[in-house]
Amino acid sequence: MSEQNHNGRRVGEVVLDLQNISLRFGGVKALTDISFNVKEHEIRAIIGPNGAGKSSMLNVINGVYHPQEGRIVFRGEERKKMEPHMAATQGIARTFQNIALFKGMSVLDNIMTGRITKMKCGFLEQALYLGRAQKEELAHREKVEEVIDFLEIQHIRKTPVGRLPYGLQKRVELGRALAAEPSLLLLDEPMAGMNVEEKQDMCRFILDVNDQFGTTIVLIEHDMGVVMDISDRVVVLDYGKKIGDGTPDDVRNNQEVISAYLGVAH
Repeated sequence: MSEQNHNGRRVGEVVLDLQNISLRFGGVKALTDISFNVKEHEIRAIIGPNGAGKSSMLNVINGVYHPQEGRIVFRGEERKKMEPHMAATQGIARTFQNIALFKGMSVLDNIMTGRITKMKCGFLEQALYLGRAQKEELAHREKVEEVIDFLEIQHIRKTPVGRLPYGLQKRVELGRALAAEPSLLLLDEPMAGMNVEEKQDMCRFILDVNDQFGTTIVLIEHDMGVVMDISDRVVVLDYGKKIGDGTPDDVRNNQEVISAYLGVAH
């Protein structure tokens, strides 16, 4: 069953439900009693000032951090302790605030690493490049070429990533995440450090991923213009606590959010 959101996109049932999540590092509280959900096919933004706990929340979702309290329900099943590789095999992929690519490897080879969870051949078969391994690699390479075409980076497919400008490196990192064919894509500040033109391109790709692939997206972003334009719902964190949750208009008009983050309303 689906419903139409304020952007005219169809969104489905809840696929990720975070209930009363609390995360501590020693005596430091990173997240305190946070609850929100993510629906199938929506773009869900997490915003807040630096140190609000946004990246910590993404790390909880894909298993890098394990909260001390709370429940995480993904596609109807409660997850006890999720490890990142388990999250990947369940269809969760992410990009990082600081680019985490292999700078000496080509664009194509970097994106190929996103196919690791899909590979079935053993190490020996791959090392000897036996028939099954050869066939499998060709199939994975074909999928990677589709991602390269989608992101319009054919002209740099053989270029070492370290030689590329920052904006293109961010696009390659998105490509690596897409190569895993995720059902849930976590984007940690995908537009940080980009100029206006690069941000426009990235917005277009995010919307196309959501529309053409049907991928559910959770993103952290500081550019409020971007958040308000492309998000279906926004959750606002401040000092590890939730202070707002709703449509972009709901959040924009929330006095607590205005005071803590968006500044004085004009």
